[in-house]
Formats: sequence, structure tokens, C-alpha cells
Amino acid sequence: MQGQDGERDRHGARNGGDRSPGTSVGAPGGASARASAGTAAGSPDGAPDGTAAEVPPGTPPGTPDPEPRRGRPRSAAAERAILDAVIALLEAGEPLAGLSIERIARTAGVGKATIYRRWSDKEELFVDVVRDMEPDDPPVSGAEGLADLRLMLESLRTRGLAQRSSALLHNIFAQMKSHPKLWNEYHGTVIAPRRLAMVEAVRRAVAAGELRDDLDVELIDDLFVGPMLVRTVHRPDAPLPDDLADRIITALLQGLAPAARV
Repeated sequence: MQGQDGERDRHGARNGGDRSPGTSVGAPGGASARASAGTAAGSPDGAPDGTAAEVPPGTPPGTPDPEPRRGRPRSAAAERAILDAVIALLEAGEPLAGLSIERIARTAGVGKATIYRRWSDKEELFVDVVRDMEPDDPPVSGAEGLADLRLMLESLRTRGLAQRSSALLHNIFAQMKSHPKLWNEYHGTVIAPRRLAMVEAVRRAVAAGELRDDLDVELIDDLFVGPMLVRTVHRPDAPLPDDLADRIITALLQGLAPAARV
């Protein structure tokens, strides 16, 4: 639930570029979408996909219809407005279970179709709201072993700090865990890929001779991740110092047995 803290807009969301569902959120912050009265579904994105194109004057009978016009590219401002609307409603005390697509659309100033073009349901939208509020996942090399593992452990630490410092984010996670469909969506699209990335980093470290090769890689991964999860999740009052990832890695590499006495 973490990476380095990004620049935040007035709701605490990160600013960045536009995206499609299932990737990290980051459309430009602070922009609000304009509702377009009279357009299909009231969407600021313009006409829906598949709108028929006009036939030019003088076209001979029987000429095949031209390619249908495609809708305009997704509006970054509309996407930002939708995410901000959910955050604003949650900040106002609305529970996740009580938020409807209609209410979100009305608050964002868009049509429901604009939301459904981006997210198939509320759970998918809420997961992206959470990802938008969390620190970014760190870029890893994909080639290093322990170095990438350290970056991902540090990401766990900073996400833990973010949850501690944001009452809203903490409250959202508490609510998510009481809604199985929402939690399963978050687990499948966010937690599971992060875990897979860490296991792959362990594999690279084993292949490079940085870690022993006679243990199951998933057990090794658990040994690295476990202490950080205990500190960030199970012991919310435990300190999360800047060097915690390094200390965990060093302790595991050196082992816990006392040094042999000479």
C-alpha cells in the first residue's frame, strides 16, 4: 500500500499523467470536468464511440459508409474530477458502501457513462482512488536482485507511513476489509502483483548468488517481507525508521545466531 511520496493536490491525490483502468492513477490534479449538457450521457468526453459519420454531399448511391467516428480521447480532467469527487465525498464522511455511481457522477459534474467508460463497477473505481492516494510504487530495474528487493521493502515502509499520517486513507482501508468484493479487487490488482514482483526479485538474487539456493524462494520472500508487514500493519505504533529496510536485509543476511566466540 507505498514508493516515494508524490506531489499532492488539494485532496491529497498525486498529480501526474492520464491512465487507463488498472494502472497507477495520476491525471493532472486540481482540474474539474465540465458537464456537457446535451452530449451523450452528459459526458465531457464528447460523443460516445461508434457515432455514425456524415456522408459527404454528392456521394454516389451504394458507396460504403465511411468509418464511424470514434469518441474523443479520454479526458484527463474528467478522470481527475471523478477521483476527486470520491475523495471529497469520503472526506465529508460518506461511507464507501453508501457511495453510488449516480452520486459520484453528480459531484464530479459528469455523466454516469463517463465513469463506466473508465471503470466497470464501483469496486474498480474505489481501488483506483486508493492507489491514487498512496505513494507511487518505486521503479525497479528488473535485473537486480537484492537492490530491487530493498526498493520494494522501502515502498512497504513508506506506504505504512502514509496510512499512519492520513486518517482518511486509514479509514478507507478499514472499510475495504469489511467489503469482501472490494478487498478482493484490491488484493488481486494491487497486492498480488506487488508480491509477485518481490518473489521475482528474490529469484534474481538467488540466481546472482546473493542469497542461498537451497530454500524455497517464497519462504525467503516471506522472511524479508514479514518484519516490514509486522511493523506497518500489526504494530501501528512501532517505529518505521528510514533505515528499516537496510536493517532487515542485513539481519537476514548475517543470520540471528550469535557470533562464534574465539
